[in-house]
Amino acid sequence: MPHDAQGNRASFASDEAAQAFDHTIEGFLKYRADTPLRLKAALKLDGEAPLLHAMKAAFAMLAYKSAHVPAAKAALEQARALGGNEREQRHIAALDAWAEGGQDRAIAIWAELLAEYPRDILAFRLHHFASFWMGKAPEMMATVEQALPHWDGGMPGYGSMLACRAFAHEECGSLVIAEAAGREAIRRDPADLWAAHAVAHVLEMQGRRAEGIGWITGLSQNFAGGNNLLHHLSWHQAMFHMERGEFDEVLRLYDTGFRDLDSPITQMQPDLYIDCQNAASMLFRLQRQGVDVGERWLELADKAEGRIGDCLSAFTLPHWMMALTADGRLDAAGKMLEALRDYARANTGENARIVRDAALPCCEALLLRARGQHAAAVQVMRPAIGGLYELGGSHAQQDVLEQLFLDCAMEAGMEADARLLLERVTGRWPTPPERRVGYAREAQALR
Repeated sequence: MPHDAQGNRASFASDEAAQAFDHTIEGFLKYRADTPLRLKAALKLDGEAPLLHAMKAAFAMLAYKSAHVPAAKAALEQARALGGNEREQRHIAALDAWAEGGQDRAIAIWAELLAEYPRDILAFRLHHFASFWMGKAPEMMATVEQALPHWDGGMPGYGSMLACRAFAHEECGSLVIAEAAGREAIRRDPADLWAAHAVAHVLEMQGRRAEGIGWITGLSQNFAGGNNLLHHLSWHQAMFHMERGEFDEVLRLYDTGFRDLDSPITQMQPDLYIDCQNAASMLFRLQRQGVDVGERWLELADKAEGRIGDCLSAFTLPHWMMALTADGRLDAAGKMLEALRDYARANTGENARIVRDAALPCCEALLLRARGQHAAAVQVMRPAIGGLYELGGSHAQQDVLEQLFLDCAMEAGMEADARLLLERVTGRWPTPPERRVGYAREAQALR
């Protein structure tokens, strides 16, 4: 039986088909824009390989868009009908759980798979991805540390394992280990977008802004052919400029980098969750600093209104609400709140609970803030503050929700709540609030 590049036996019709699978996996790991075409070519070679149909389902789910779920389920039905070995069937079971709303069950199945097959890089990468978007950073770190001893440094995919080690450790606060792993992955492959991204996070956390700008711009010559993660790296570059008060450069990067509406990548997926998170969170930050962002909220609000009721990405929901309220669409914002409540009531599983306990309070706070009810916004968001990590997203991304709470507390004159928030960020970020643009004014005022 053929096997993949990491030595796992798989149900491929030929070695050529197995190599096409490996080529698709490499594109997935390295965030290449042509990855869907790689999968299409592999399926053309072997239309009866269960793992290829499972990957088709995974790619549909990775978009975090409810309209793509039927395609994922159809691909899984085809994969199940093809059988496959025990490992492949467990892959299908994990993706089936995800498609049915059971992300926590899917993560558990991938973890079980990795305990037996630590070089199953598809299971590893899906576990890493899904865990991140459910706020499970400790699980990300534990999984990579358990798997790595079973890998050889010359094995295909090892650099991507290092990149994931870098990001997992960064999110768990082990910044020295994170930076070393990320830089080693980049030494092996300067085009490794996930490794470049992980080191950018370390530099962000430590307030190393000039280094951060140099890190991204210095590597950018290697990034041709990347997918939407390029937008997120551009967002990180803008975040470094934001911290330096270089708001014109932030807006330039917004228009030509992470929210370039003329980009073929953006046009292919105009409402991709992470791209819209990048855009909404940056506009929110800019407006807090008194920057005129012009009409940039308009197209985001259009996208947000079109996604009312789609709750697959809990962390994206407050960003949709930012767009609706910033553009004055308060009626649509009210409809969105009702849709979140309906979803939380009608569904079981971890995501429904997270939407109810974390996303909904943030969205309610944004609408109350838009109505000038800042004290009520603080009151509705306060019980959720300790659990916002479950929404997923990195420390750098979640920062915008903490700024929301701080903004409302200061507007309401609720100094105790403002101090609570500043203490939270002081405990987590090596860079003190006085040196961070979103907190410095408030930290000075509360001295």
